Amino acid sequence: MSEGKVYKQGWSPDDIPWERFDRSKAAPWMIDAIKAAALVEYNAPDYVVYLKRVFHDAGPELHATIERWGREEAQHGAVLGRWAETADPSYKQEEAFARFRRGYRPAHFADDGTVSVRGSRRGEMIARCVVESGTSSYYTAIRDATDEPVLKEIAGRIATDEFRHYKLFYETFHQQDEPDLPFWKKLLVAAGRVTESGDDEIVYSYYCVTVPADQEAVRPYDRATYSRLSFGTSLRIWRRRHIEKLAQMVAKAVGADPQGRMAKLAAALVWRMLRLRAGVAGVTREAAA
Repeated sequence: MSEGKVYKQGWSPDDIPWERFDRSKAAPWMIDAIKAAALVEYNAPDYVVYLKRVFHDAGPELHATIERWGREEAQHGAVLGRWAETADPSYKQEEAFARFRRGYRPAHFADDGTVSVRGSRRGEMIARCVVESGTSSYYTAIRDATDEPVLKEIAGRIATDEFRHYKLFYETFHQQDEPDLPFWKKLLVAAGRVTESGDDEIVYSYYCVTVPADQEAVRPYDRATYSRLSFGTSLRIWRRRHIEKLAQMVAKAVGADPQGRMAKLAAALVWRMLRLRAGVAGVTREAAA
């Protein structure tokens, strides 16, 4: 959840104080992180189609809710992309996104299946809660990490939206008429989605925004290499307190105590996983704060 100022739902790009942009406070590594995040967020329409297939018989009200969620996510991508284009005039969001789409399209987006890749609708909602826990915490971390005033405003607004999305999926989970999942299965779904944080969606987006298209032949995509670079950039943004908030939200989603021992252990494991993927051995005082 975003701390501090809480923004209302339904904001638009016109609500952003673009005139306050300060190029001197837009660090190159942060610009790369925002470009990559913009591509992932902008890809929301594919998720809308997929979720509407999974909930094909849930009724028009839920479908409308999913579509509204998708519009908000796509707006996040557009606004982040506009900020990135302002910070780096050579960057073109639509061109980068077209390239990203050519290289990333998971099988469950391309088929017509109506069964969640998580095995059930409840499983799908747990996975979505994990994602929204991560994005809400990540944009809160971006807000805390940047001194650029426009990005700070954007990140705060998106973090608040993502927390609302978490609550939406959490409530949808409890509204399903399927049998509840056993606790161990909820844990497996959540753990599986956390480990997927290093999948091609995030890593390939980072590749697309850091390697120019005309250099692909000499700098081909290598998942291990760009995973390390992507997570290395993320590690400059995340702080331990943000990971702890993420773990608490995931714990609640699976029915565990957000303040309990399991949540604390999960936070420690996720923090270690992040550092391992970034190729970092030690823990600096700043990163642990």
